[in-house]
Formats: sequence, C-alpha cells, structure tokens
Amino acid sequence: MSISRRMQDYLAGASWIRKMFEQGARLKAQYGEDKVCDFSLGNPDVAPPPAVQRALRELVDKDVPALHGYMPNAGFPFVREAMAVKVSKEQRFSVPMENIVMTCGAAGALNVIFKALLEPGDEVVFPTPFFVEYRFYIENHGGVPRPVPTKSDFSLDLQALERAIGDKTKAVLINSPHNPTGQLYTEAELKGLCRLLEEKTKVLGHPIYLISDEPYRHLVFDGQESPPIFPLYENSIVVSSFSKELSLPGERIGFLALHPDACDKDLLLAGFILANRILGFVNAPALAQRLVAMCAEETVDISIYERRRDLFCEVLKEAGLEFVKPKGAFYIFPKTPIDDVEFCQLLQEELILAVPGRGFGGPGHIRLAFCVDEVFIERAREGFKRAVERAAQRS
Repeated sequence: MSISRRMQDYLAGASWIRKMFEQGARLKAQYGEDKVCDFSLGNPDVAPPPAVQRALRELVDKDVPALHGYMPNAGFPFVREAMAVKVSKEQRFSVPMENIVMTCGAAGALNVIFKALLEPGDEVVFPTPFFVEYRFYIENHGGVPRPVPTKSDFSLDLQALERAIGDKTKAVLINSPHNPTGQLYTEAELKGLCRLLEEKTKVLGHPIYLISDEPYRHLVFDGQESPPIFPLYENSIVVSSFSKELSLPGERIGFLALHPDACDKDLLLAGFILANRILGFVNAPALAQRLVAMCAEETVDISIYERRRDLFCEVLKEAGLEFVKPKGAFYIFPKTPIDDVEFCQLLQEELILAVPGRGFGGPGHIRLAFCVDEVFIERAREGFKRAVERAAQRS
C-alpha cells in the first residue's frame, strides 16, 4: 500500500465531510449552484470589516523594507505586542508580548502546543461532540485523544471529565463558542472545570494544562460574552485565529498565548517557538501578521450571523426537529429523527447538504453551518419539512 495504515484510517475517519463536499459538487454541477442549500462547510462568507480592506491596501502600497521577509519564529515583536494588548483585554489579565507566539492559524497553534507538550501515550481530554481534527492533531505528536461526553444541552459534564482525568492526562482541551454545537460555556462551568484541574494537579503531582481553543470568541449572540480562563487557572493556554472574527480563513493567521504564571513558563515558550519552526511552519505569514496587528480590535458584523441563527431555528422548529439554540459560532446541531447518515441522505434528495453528527463524535445529530446567505436557509424550509415527514414514515 502506498500510504501508511494510519493515513488510511484517517481518510476513513474524515470521510463524512469529504463525502458531503463531493456530493455537494455533484449536486451543484447537476442542478446549479444556486439550487443547492449547502450547510456542510464552516467557511465564513461575511465580508471582512472595511478596516481590513483599508489596511491591506495600505500595506501593499507602502514601501515597507522586507515586507515579506523572515522574522523571529515567534513573530514580529510589534505584532506580538499588539496581540498581547488584545489578549490582556479579552482575558482581563495582563499578558506580556513574550507570552505570545504567532502561528499558522489556530490549527497551527494546537499542533505547536501538542508537539511541545506531549510524550508518547500522554492523553488529551476534550468534550464531545468535538471538532473532527482534534484527534488528528493530538495523534500527530504521539498523544492519545480522550473524548468525554457532555450533558444533553452540550454543556460540560464535570463528573464525566473528572472520571476521564488520570495519570497520563497532560491537557484538557475546550472550545467555546463551540464547533459543532454553538454552545458557550458559562463562567460557572469554567470555574468548576478549573477547580477540578487544580485538585487533579495536586493529586497527580504534575500540571494539567487547560487549552482553550477560541477562534469564535467574538461570534456570540444575545449580548453574551465569552468568559476568560486566565483569571481562573494558571496552567492555561489560549489559542485563537482571525479566520472567523475577521473572515480570513485562507490567510492562516493565529496565535497562542501562555498564562504568565504557568508552570515551566520559560521552557514551554521555548518549546512552542522551536516547534513552530521544526514542524515546518517556520513562522506565521508575514503579510498576515502585519494585517492583523493593524486590525486586532476589529470584528465582522456579528448581527448577520445572529439573524441567520434565528431564521434557521425557526425553519428547524417548523420542521419538527429538536435542537439546542446556539449561543455562538455559526453552527447548529439538531437531533435527527432517524439515523444521522440516513437523514442526511433524505436531505440530499431535497438538495440540502448537512454533515452526519457521528463525524464529530455526536451520532444521532447533524451539523448545519449557517455561514451562508439567508436565501438558502429560507429555500431549505420546505425541504426540511419533507425530509422529516419521510423520516417519520421510515421509523
């Protein structure tokens, strides 16, 4: 066989999103792009803020020496300083620029962290459902993924997390606002989690790092906010990107921020910076670093996503589907009346594309991404109704 057994397993495990993409391409070619309601991909369609366009033009027009040149592996010092100001505001905790490492998106940051932290066999605990690539990132570096069930509303189940943490636990990974459910963890939940990690750290005799994956931090609805973790737990790391809040997913620009009082802080930072290099990232993209430093306080128009969320909830409720109303991000994760793969097939017959929840560790659900024009959400209204009616006939 020309590829490794592990890669064969990965191809099988990642097949649901790939299958939806392939099915979508086939349906669009057959019926036309404007006829297919594609809710399968989390690819933000809201335009970047006007300040981003202005900053990009300014950068290109300026005669900046070495505009595209190398810089320290952790990033331009002035960019890290801008991110330190941003993180300090968001976390309500003073973070120096030395604790910032610019990365190739949040995915790059997670791989850097796991490369630096994990010994073979070390476990990373995370709630399920989960972003499908977490497994891959952890196993990339010899780690063992430990998904843990959440409550029925996708909030944290602290008792389940406590049972999952053991001698080999190196880190707990959380994502809030959450992909694929849209759940937002409350301050009370996070305090409970941090108390648990403090207790476990004392019992086990080694630090358990809390990694908070926050690319949707500013995509929250109904006037809510994403609670910070730095005031709650010293051994914590924040990961973020500008893919969602600035609609720059293809630019692959993000960062990690280490708590100033983390155990072995200097050694960790040195490990992160070296990992950034030896994983082949070398450094985050130079032009994108300059761009986000100029636009660190900007966000897309969140009201667009909130309006779509409300419309989608109306459509799903009218169809008779059960769901937890998303508090953030741009996903909704309704229950399916029959097997999730079968229900996705029924939806495809209505020219509606969704991803089976089992691809995210949540069988019996589907993930719907509402980073699409409202016309497609409205167009899918009758199709959802028909699919639910046909599912009822099968069950």
